[in-house]
Amino acid sequence: MILNEIINIIESVAPLTRQEEWDNSGLQVGNGNAQISRALLTTDVTLEVVKEAQSKHCQLVLSHHPLLYHALKSITGKTEQEKCVIEAIRNDIAIYSSHTAMDNYLYGVSGRMARETGLQSFDILVPQPSQPDYDIRTGQFFTTGTHKTQYGLGVIGTLNEPVSFDELLSRVKHAFGADILRYIPPKSTHVQTIALCGGAGSEFLDAAIEQHADVFISADFKYHSFQPAVGRIGVIDMDHWTSEHFTRNVFAELLDGKVETIISDTDHSPVNYYK
Repeated sequence: MILNEIINIIESVAPLTRQEEWDNSGLQVGNGNAQISRALLTTDVTLEVVKEAQSKHCQLVLSHHPLLYHALKSITGKTEQEKCVIEAIRNDIAIYSSHTAMDNYLYGVSGRMARETGLQSFDILVPQPSQPDYDIRTGQFFTTGTHKTQYGLGVIGTLNEPVSFDELLSRVKHAFGADILRYIPPKSTHVQTIALCGGAGSEFLDAAIEQHADVFISADFKYHSFQPAVGRIGVIDMDHWTSEHFTRNVFAELLDGKVETIISDTDHSPVNYYK
């Protein structure tokens, strides 16, 4: 496929108009007219990942987190970021990142977390304001609320049956491959309504409480961010990468049957835990 065709598929559900103002989702490196037969899927773009793409003959690295958040003032190979750009250009490897554009898609990052946790149906936790979007599949503009696709951060839904909080902890740990979980116990021993947000989502704790969630699952909670939850809502906190690595599976499903995809072997959390 042409790279622009792949980008159109991704942006048909995660348009760049939906990324946060501070973000830099989109094509990071490469030519939109390049031919792509194989893509490497990753959470982060590291030098290891770019070299893995080269060794596996991938013409595209498709990532969650952008390689380039800010403009580079030089490309001399002094930093890991600069080395990634040089290695990618040298080997004709394009890099595309979908970050908060995919975060804001109902069936993106948080939606995939919900599926892995066992929620059968869910809605956006904190909706984005209504605005027109362009649907590449129909060639038409639509407004959120009149189209089946919904946008916003986090999701909330219910399990088919209540489960004990201990069972939920075990389910989350094994489904996400978490090395460690931090938590605040919920008000009740059994829970059913679950809110989730991929990445650093502590700012949405109040929204989860207001919508009567029994538990809020997210990442990167600071010590003082836990305190407002005590006695009000359960919290399950995990490593940032752990909460978002299923984005690679979202990419794989979007591109299934269109281009060969490989989930990176070298993509992993930079954080280690002493047990």
